[in-house]
Formats: sequence, C-alpha cells, structure tokens
Amino acid sequence: MKFMDKDDFEKQNVFGTGQANTAYAKYFIGDSFLNPLTDPKCGLFLANVTFEPGCRNNWHIHHATKGGGQMLICTAGEGWYQEEGKEPVSLVPGTVIAIPPEVKHWHGAKKDSWFSHIAAEIPGENTSNEWCEPVTDEEYNRLG
Repeated sequence: MKFMDKDDFEKQNVFGTGQANTAYAKYFIGDSFLNPLTDPKCGLFLANVTFEPGCRNNWHIHHATKGGGQMLICTAGEGWYQEEGKEPVSLVPGTVIAIPPEVKHWHGAKKDSWFSHIAAEIPGENTSNEWCEPVTDEEYNRLG
C-alpha cells in the first residue's frame, strides 16, 4: 500500500522511523532515516531504513571474500530494488530480497510512497561497502 501522508505511513511502520540518516546522506537522493534494531557489536546488524517518497540510495556493492551481502525485509509502504543489468523489482511489505556479495544494486522508495525495510548486513570475512554513482533522475523516472 502506498503512503504519501507521513502520519498514515507511521501507523504501518511498526519498527519506527528513527533519526535522520545524516551519516550516509551523501549516498542518498532525498531524505532517509535509520532506526538501529540491534547493536552492531552483536555480530548481526539490523536497522529499519525509511525513505521519503522519491528517496533512493546510490548504486552500491557489498564486498566480502566469504559470506557477506545484505538482506532486505520490506515492512511498510512501497519501494524499488534493482541489480545492475536487471529489471527493477517492486517492493511491498513482506517482500524479502537476498543480495549476494559483489552485486551492484540500489533500493529506495517509489515516487509516490514512503517506504521502509529492515536491512541486515550478512556477516562475512573482509566485508566492506563500495558506494558508487547515484541513480539518475532519468533512470528513476522510468520506473512506474
């Protein structure tokens, strides 16, 4: 279900919006919010990431020599996920996306909806994130 009204969206966003994602703002077009659900020291970091309508992160890659990658568990609103060279995937609550390491991708909200997903960083060896170029307005505006 799409939500343009933030108050209506918040009633569905059961894991909470959290705080402005200022630490990573340079890798996003639009405003995003981060609500950590676990302590990174526990070995599996989970966070609820919320995107305002039209917000998306840059193309990026989760590197690892063993294990690693990312999992997205969509919880509220509607969004997009796309791997380089593949068609975009519409995200709705209940959608789960397993992203292997070394796969260039991006994710974010649809133009006309707030969106949240839980992001899980899969433990691995020699893990790192490589932030790449932004998703252009032209690329994004082609989506439904």
